[in-house]
Amino acid sequence: MNDFSEFKDIPPTTLADVVGRRQVMDIGIRPLWSPTPRVAGPAFTVRCPAGDNLMLHAAIYRAEPGSVVVVESGDLDYALAGGNVCAVAQRRGIAAFVVDGVIRDLAEVREAGFPVFARGVIPVPGTKEAVAPLNEPVRCGGVLVNAGDVVVADEEGVVVTPRARAEQVLAAARQKLAKEAAQSLDTWEEAHRDRIGRALREGGFEG
Repeated sequence: MNDFSEFKDIPPTTLADVVGRRQVMDIGIRPLWSPTPRVAGPAFTVRCPAGDNLMLHAAIYRAEPGSVVVVESGDLDYALAGGNVCAVAQRRGIAAFVVDGVIRDLAEVREAGFPVFARGVIPVPGTKEAVAPLNEPVRCGGVLVNAGDVVVADEEGVVVTPRARAEQVLAAARQKLAKEAAQSLDTWEEAHRDRIGRALREGGFEG
């Protein structure tokens, strides 16, 4: 599967149910402006050491249009990118940044409508000295991300589907959504009430 556009129709909540907790980034990786549209695309992975942002700045000229640039940093003291870097990324067709770190120039990024999922903002820029390979496995938000994995992100969170499982996960997610769409709230409530009641009885709850 090379076209990941169909994943844009799948909410992260549904994907999380299908792929499990290990593939969901932690709650610190959040959209930096709202309402942020859902994005979906293949991961272009970047690793930046603490205080340095060279390889992210290099990545915006190398990532294919539609890519989600995923950055391992873990550094909250220096910004990995600012308004101009995000603007160039957007102009080159990059779908979003998903950053285990911080950026700056949030007002510019928000005004441009470029989706950034990160730990926050800080006005201090990083240096540009540390050279490292691109598209190596990285860890972002606690999730191991390989180049080409499918990244889906919106206000609910960020979910990573391993590339090798993409078709299987997409089919399972579609099936789950179709089943949910066919079920009325009344039917859901009846089944839910029965399930909760059974769990309470099995746990010895009285009342």
